[in-house]
Parts: sequence; C-alpha cells; structure tokens
Amino acid sequence: MQRIMLATDFSERSDRALRRAVILARQHGAALDILHVVDEDRPRPIVNHEVNHARQLLGELALTLKDMDSVVCTTGIRLDDPFVGIVKAAAEAAPDLLVIGRHRRQVLRDAFVGTTAERTIRTVHCPVLMANGPPVGLWRHVLMTTDLSEHAVNALRRFLAGGIAGDATRSLLYVFDVPALRLLMSDSMGEEGQRDYLENLSRKARQELAQFIGRAGIGQAERIVRHEETTVADEILKTAGEVNADLIVISTQGKGAVSRMVLGSVATQVLRDAQCDVLVMPTVLA
Repeated sequence: MQRIMLATDFSERSDRALRRAVILARQHGAALDILHVVDEDRPRPIVNHEVNHARQLLGELALTLKDMDSVVCTTGIRLDDPFVGIVKAAAEAAPDLLVIGRHRRQVLRDAFVGTTAERTIRTVHCPVLMANGPPVGLWRHVLMTTDLSEHAVNALRRFLAGGIAGDATRSLLYVFDVPALRLLMSDSMGEEGQRDYLENLSRKARQELAQFIGRAGIGQAERIVRHEETTVADEILKTAGEVNADLIVISTQGKGAVSRMVLGSVATQVLRDAQCDVLVMPTVLA
C-alpha cells in the first residue's frame, strides 16, 4: 500500500479516521493525502470564510503530523458537493485506500440517497475504510466475510495482497441460508428435524467454505459458519462482537455501473451499525 487518502470534515468522527490513517501510513510507509471539501452551494462570503479556515486547519494539521508522528502529508481543498468532491479527488489521485469517518446522518435525505459515506463507497473504485472504532493501535483481529462467490474471491485476494491488516489474527465468516426455517416450515419439521436440517446444512457450509479458502488462497484463518437466524448483516455483527474483531472486511457485489447504484443491503447495514472499523473491498476495479 503506497498511497492513502483521508477525507475529513474536521469533526470528532473524522479525527478517528485521521488517527487510523496515520497508523496505516506509518505501518506501510505510505504517502498520506488529506482532503477537505467545502460545499460551494452557499453564499460566496461563507464559502470563502470556510476555505480560509480549512486552509489554516490543514496547515496546522500537517505540521502536527510531521512533528508528532513523523508523517509527511499533502493537503487539499475542493469546492464541490462533499460526495462529488471526494469521488473526483479519489479518481484523480487513485489511492490504494480511502479512509472516511462515520458521517452525520440526515434522516430524510439518507432515506433516499444514503449517507455521504455510503454514496462514496458505492461509487469509487478503491477500497474504502470507515473508521468507527478507537484507533489505539494496529488491528488485532480481522473478520473477513464471504458469500462464496467469485466476486468474494477477487475481493479477498485484493485485501490479502494489499497487506492492509498486517499480522492481525484472521477469521473468515460464511453465513448460510436456511430456507425451510426462513419460510416458516419449521413447525412441520419438529425440534429433532430442525436440528438434523441445520446440522446437514452446516456440514455442507463448512465443506463449501473449505473449498472457497482453497480457491481464494486465504491461508491461515479461523473458519466460522453460522446460519441466517435474522439477517446476514446481524450475523456478521454478532460474530464480530464474539471474536472481538476490530476490523470487518466486506465486499460490494455485482459488476458494472448498474450494480454500483445500490450498495448491497448487507454492506449497508454493517456500515451503519458496526462499532468497529469496516473495510469495503470493491469486487471489480476500473
């Protein structure tokens, strides 16, 4: 990993993202670009004032990182819609990783277009890290997730090749479907029938996960299978808590522009509800 881009709005949420970006930059010896986007759809005096203020804050931040963290960074300001500005900057700089913080939500707007973070993730072509957890050091436990598809193979190969998580302990989670139980057929099966049904599906899921690991070349990782009791996202979040994961790795799904218009429901829920960091790997890079 050679270049990291951080998008900041100078909030406490962005401060967490900054510290995580600095940790990663030092760990990998990567260049760090810090971006602030000023919303230009306001009266010009307000925009000019914010640009001047942002320029001062970025300058102070660059000096602090150099003196305190021995990290040399470049800074930039864009006049644009925050979402559009981040996407344009990422397209031009082509970073190996884009780091963002959990953005403030506007309930009505988000119901239609999603948060700035979610809109960015479904548009850019590089991996995106949403920094949620306390950035106290290197990640210790990474929970990778898979649906056993070829898209997931490609995403996890890119994740492992990038060495983003360093030497952290790895777990790989596969949540398998239980159609008979999900379709409210459990009453006709009885308790013993349900146990046999789940055990058979679990055995098959473990076999399929082992085959996936071989295809993806994942190497050493704890294998975890669990059935979809509520939603796949809920199972991911529960597993992350159980194994004390401080990073969840998920992937976008599908190919082409149409699939990028809507971030998968699993990824969306994980992004919105996770308490630890979440790394979204694109399955197809431009």
